[in-house]
Amino acid sequence: PLEVVGRLGNRVVTLLHRHLDDLPVVDQRAQDAVHQRAAHILRPSGALAWLDEIAAFVAGWQRTPNPRVDRPAGLIFAADHGVAAAESVSAYPTGVTEAMFAAYREGRSTINAFARIAGATVDAVDVGIGRPTGDIRVEPAMNEQRFDAVVQTAFDAVDALDCDLLVLGEMGIGNTTASAAISASLAGGETAAWVGRGTGIDDEGLDRKRAAVQESVRRIAGITDPIEILREVGGAEIAAITAATVAARRRSIPVVLDGYVVTSAVLPLNEIASTTLDHCTVGHCSAEPGHRKLLERLGKSPLLDLDMRLGEGSGAMAAVPLIAMACAGITDVPTFDEWFGA
Repeated sequence: PLEVVGRLGNRVVTLLHRHLDDLPVVDQRAQDAVHQRAAHILRPSGALAWLDEIAAFVAGWQRTPNPRVDRPAGLIFAADHGVAAAESVSAYPTGVTEAMFAAYREGRSTINAFARIAGATVDAVDVGIGRPTGDIRVEPAMNEQRFDAVVQTAFDAVDALDCDLLVLGEMGIGNTTASAAISASLAGGETAAWVGRGTGIDDEGLDRKRAAVQESVRRIAGITDPIEILREVGGAEIAAITAATVAARRRSIPVVLDGYVVTSAVLPLNEIASTTLDHCTVGHCSAEPGHRKLLERLGKSPLLDLDMRLGEGSGAMAAVPLIAMACAGITDVPTFDEWFGA
């Protein structure tokens, strides 16, 4: 599994391509059951319409008319970026990635604090700390073998979880540069529109970041396969998130997406087929200008919009209690008939 699966003509066929075959679809009967119950529940019709839709979404992927969030999990992938090591595209040095990874492992970071409130576990997976990807301005982020190895690691991480809702997060200094390159390559438009300040870079740094993204996009001009674009200009943690999203789909686990980096990671899946992301909802809209543009392209609305820009799955984890409440509002509240008697 750690070698490239093969080629179809001149096109590389990676392990991730293979995993996209025969994905399970939503349980429509479970969703319909929730909609039916919501129409008769003990409150004014439509009073919690959006929350009821969230409950139906969870029900469809948990494959039960009684959706619950009892075992939420956060999964964070971390890696270093060659473009950040070669060029100052972030307000922080690359060593911060390793330091934050240690904080996740020790339960001391923001995502850990949020997870405790949400009743969630947090697992952090190293897919490239101290092993930076290539400088995407001049070379592919990953060769085919490393890309497949990252995909396999992500699948293994998801398969090891016992959860009923999955939050995906990331850590990698410089990864909003890679995210902007993915977004610009796949969604088009003016490159600069996809580049934000990330962790708070100054004006000169923003100019360097924009130039780096533009060089990366120009380098891969002509590549049309979304997965190949991910391999060329993404990051190891970004590719891991892409793979984890597919792995969750194969297990019918509903996924809560985080901010710009995580959303850019699933963009290639959307470009292959928008239905690939049917099992995903979006926890929040971040302060990065490109994130809102991506959400519009995906046709998804965020559950929260709090101007957050932390990453590490924090915005998505903040939405978990809301999702749990939406499910409880269906399963724990009687219908009019149940309360008053048929």
